Amino acid sequence: MVELNKENASPTSSIIYERQAESRKKPRYSIRDSWRIFNRTEKRNIKIYVFGIMLYKFGIEAFNGSIIALATSRYDREASIARSTARTFEQVGLLTGLNQACQCLGSMLVAPLIRKNPTKTVISGAVVLFGLLTAILLIVDAATGGKLKPRGWDKSHGVDNFDYYGTYNTDVMIPIFCLTGLAYGMVETIRRVIPKDIVGGDVQKLIRMDAIVHIFYEVSGTAGALLTSLLLIPKLGNNMSFIVTPILLSTAAAVWKFIAAPPRDESIDGSERGRFQSVQENSSHFKSIVDGLTEGVVVFFKSVALGLKILFSSRRYVWLIPGYSIALYSHRFLENNISTVVAQRYLGNAAWSQIIVAGSNFGELLGALFVFLFTNLVHTPLPWIRVDSIMLSVVWFLVSWYPSYRNMSQAWVIAGAFAPLSFGWAAGDVSLVAYIQSQLQAEEERSGASYDDISPLSAVMSCLYSIYIVLYAILSPLLGTYIDDVYTRKNDVHEAIKYIGGIQFSVIAGVILAATLVPRGSFSLNPKKLNGDIKVTDAEARSTTQLTDSKAMEDDAASTPVPGSPISQNQETRVRNQ
Repeated sequence: MVELNKENASPTSSIIYERQAESRKKPRYSIRDSWRIFNRTEKRNIKIYVFGIMLYKFGIEAFNGSIIALATSRYDREASIARSTARTFEQVGLLTGLNQACQCLGSMLVAPLIRKNPTKTVISGAVVLFGLLTAILLIVDAATGGKLKPRGWDKSHGVDNFDYYGTYNTDVMIPIFCLTGLAYGMVETIRRVIPKDIVGGDVQKLIRMDAIVHIFYEVSGTAGALLTSLLLIPKLGNNMSFIVTPILLSTAAAVWKFIAAPPRDESIDGSERGRFQSVQENSSHFKSIVDGLTEGVVVFFKSVALGLKILFSSRRYVWLIPGYSIALYSHRFLENNISTVVAQRYLGNAAWSQIIVAGSNFGELLGALFVFLFTNLVHTPLPWIRVDSIMLSVVWFLVSWYPSYRNMSQAWVIAGAFAPLSFGWAAGDVSLVAYIQSQLQAEEERSGASYDDISPLSAVMSCLYSIYIVLYAILSPLLGTYIDDVYTRKNDVHEAIKYIGGIQFSVIAGVILAATLVPRGSFSLNPKKLNGDIKVTDAEARSTTQLTDSKAMEDDAASTPVPGSPISQNQETRVRNQ
């Protein structure tokens, strides 16, 4: 009787019935239950990974902030001693540009390494390598007469006196910084791949894990930037302030070794189980890493080919280039270049750029937190990316801003202005990375046989990261040369900020905003789905299958009605009318 009444129900009531049935079977993810959706193993791995990433981020902020401030002050000092025209930002742009180019190579080495080795082993090895390279620069400085900044140095010698630096040629920093870029590129790429290894392809879990990691990542980054600019650099000097970096990175690598392998589904075929087992049973981690590196040259080109092939295969992926790579370029250029130029030329102290970066990191923290809290309201990355493109216009205020010289409070003003800008970028980055991870999981399963030595997810992330790096490596030294030329002519950089900041970022904002209209279903202000194939959770997939099967059975039953029944008579009438 119930089935008969349901068959005779109106189309509207039938739709309501189906939606109610689906909503009862679909798992509900609320803010309160955000942590509960992870199982015990996933929670343990996330805690270990987050602790390691916080140590890593603190060490990176201490190193990057110190190295850029060190290079800026050393190049200005050498030009002053030689009484020549300062080419500071041309050289700093070259330094950072080559570092980014090496990051490109490092990111491409990830694909073969994680295909043949546990992800935790690869990221731990890369971090240890990074720590060793940073220690080399400390040793070079100490070997050439460098020492910790003496107490009371600024009062007795002046803030522009850096005689406690080592006497080595500043260009020596370039090859060392380039090699650190190799390790940094590997870590940054793996950081965007490892969540899938911990929680699988569940898009809800991926978004929440990425948000959790990003929140604590930026907490550590904000603390690291502030402590570097306010404590480490003033007390130890630019040349020794990153002495904590090798210690923190080595500790992070040791912590990540405790990440447990997640339980595998029994439905995985034998070849896949064999691959996982061979990875876990490989005890010679060093040998496996070396073997992976030897394949890097060949796999580099194969990774580029696979990544580009996937990205340009459909509208589903092609918009990721401006949405991810160009957006990442704008964010890095803001933190690495514009903040340094403003700190050195506007305020007179390159070390204060870390205060500005701290404000940017705090904005990223808020952005990741918003994604974590409101992921049920914002279903796709597009709204966040659009917010990011709009926020880029904040840079325009620097064009007409003339702060007081050597006033630290003005650095806090810029930090506060950069916070909303980085808010939009972080929100877009967290949600977009989760989207890429969920979409590429199926791609990886389909193409695993054709590219058995390359992970499609790793190849796409490496390709996107490499596109950003190529942009940065080319534009950073070119725009740095332009900044130096403007400063030489006018003894001021406001004109340069107008073009490298205001106009460049406005063009980027337009490109990113236009890219958000490329995917199918993107014209809505807050689209619920893109392309109609956003991956769902396993539970949702099962409930959808059950609902579909149930409805199919009902349709089959309805298609063979009992002769003489009201339903049969109605169908015969419709056939005669047709």
